[in-house]
Amino acid sequence: MEKIKRPLNEDETEKQELSLPQKKYYRQRAHSNPIADHDFDYPSCPEAYDWSTLYPDITNEKSNIYNKRVEMLDIGCGYGGLLVTLSPMFMDSMILGMEIRVKVSQYVIERIKALRANQPNCYDNIACIRTNAIKYLPNFFKKGQIKKMFFLYPDPHFKKSKHKWRIINDTTLSEYAYVLAEEALVYTVTDVKDLHEWMVKHFSEHGLFKRVEDDDLKDDPVVDKLYESSEEGKKVTRNNGDKFLAVFMRIKDPDL
Repeated sequence: MEKIKRPLNEDETEKQELSLPQKKYYRQRAHSNPIADHDFDYPSCPEAYDWSTLYPDITNEKSNIYNKRVEMLDIGCGYGGLLVTLSPMFMDSMILGMEIRVKVSQYVIERIKALRANQPNCYDNIACIRTNAIKYLPNFFKKGQIKKMFFLYPDPHFKKSKHKWRIINDTTLSEYAYVLAEEALVYTVTDVKDLHEWMVKHFSEHGLFKRVEDDDLKDDPVVDKLYESSEEGKKVTRNNGDKFLAVFMRIKDPDL
């Protein structure tokens, strides 16, 4: 005789809806070609994007972040560890993660949705979208809009023939400089020494960035959070790997 399932009550239904997503269902290969043509939705210009779909509280005039814009950007945000870490630290700032991989970005979106539901009035200032930051940053952000930008354990693309895929190169740095405000900070962390040297070289040779000395980072509350807030950082720690940090400041255009 077939058993009849009783309907779930409201509390049980809500409990099911609030379960945090499990990473094992969202695994995806680590490498993605950022130069290839992917199917992305993106606005024609920053004014054309409806940010209220990502940050519902910006439609609430009583909110601290009402009528503000995204100021912090985690490019290649992975599973969203840094976003979750930064959220309570900068509650009055809108923080966005960009991730090119379909399943990984969907995990972050579902994670934030569950966190918001489980903890009302928390995590309203973070969001994630799937896009290609190399191609579409100016479509989302105005000139000089971003104050903090993060690159945590980016794909090293070890083969020399694929170095053009690296998220930091001559072309992309000019794009980043465009959306970064003067004196904005760019944080980079990697466990690959060759990639660290590559990023330092390219930032240092670009005319709109200068490296921030380590002594000047001692009072920066963000720095200590960069090493292990992401899943990749925790993996490096478990494997006793090295971690290389470099922070750069967006300086004023010398031609101006």
